[in-house]
Amino acid sequence: MSIVNKTINNINPIWKNALKKEFELDYFKTLIQNLENEIKEFNIFPPSHLIFNALNSTKLNDIKVVIIGQDPYFKKDQANGLCFSVQKKQTLPPSLKNIFKALKNDLPQTIVNNGDLTYWANQGVLLLNTCLTVKEGVPNSHKDLGWHDFTDSIIKLISKRNDSVCFFLWGKYASNKTKMIDNKKHLILETSHPSPLSAYRGFLNCKHFSKANEYILNKGGKTIDWNIY
Repeated sequence: MSIVNKTINNINPIWKNALKKEFELDYFKTLIQNLENEIKEFNIFPPSHLIFNALNSTKLNDIKVVIIGQDPYFKKDQANGLCFSVQKKQTLPPSLKNIFKALKNDLPQTIVNNGDLTYWANQGVLLLNTCLTVKEGVPNSHKDLGWHDFTDSIIKLISKRNDSVCFFLWGKYASNKTKMIDNKKHLILETSHPSPLSAYRGFLNCKHFSKANEYILNKGGKTIDWNIY
């Protein structure tokens, strides 16, 4: 069994069952074959066992919030399969710094000790990049492999199957996913991207974190603890 197929085989069973038909489509088979070829020739991030980390860290039935990113960090030892997140002890990338600034502006008492967002993921925050892999040193290098078809299917699945999910759409790229989400069932929060190039256009004071918790509470759910320990 190939490295990537072994990784697919180890996806959380609920996700694997829900996406079973997707795995059987021709585009997905081609995607995996092309990815295997890339792995043989280049350093690919995140490491293969973390490619589907977003799905394994947040169960389909437990999703309360979805944060949509673009593609993984392209430097060694940064990407951990969760959008905007880095491995512990890594320097915070600029966008993640601004996410934490926005968080502090919204919830000043929040504790942030590192850049690993796994704690959020384990509480029901799906941290989904629309492209799940990248070539070392080349941002957006896997945008044409077919990942977008796959992650679009995940967004549509959540919209259809789940109720009362809060979607954070940061930046124009993420906002394009609005059409895939049923806004009668879910809360969609949009603002500029956390990148230093655009964060000042509304992101830093968007207060999405407290708005999400208010929405979750009103729906009878347990709020997200946005601290990073």
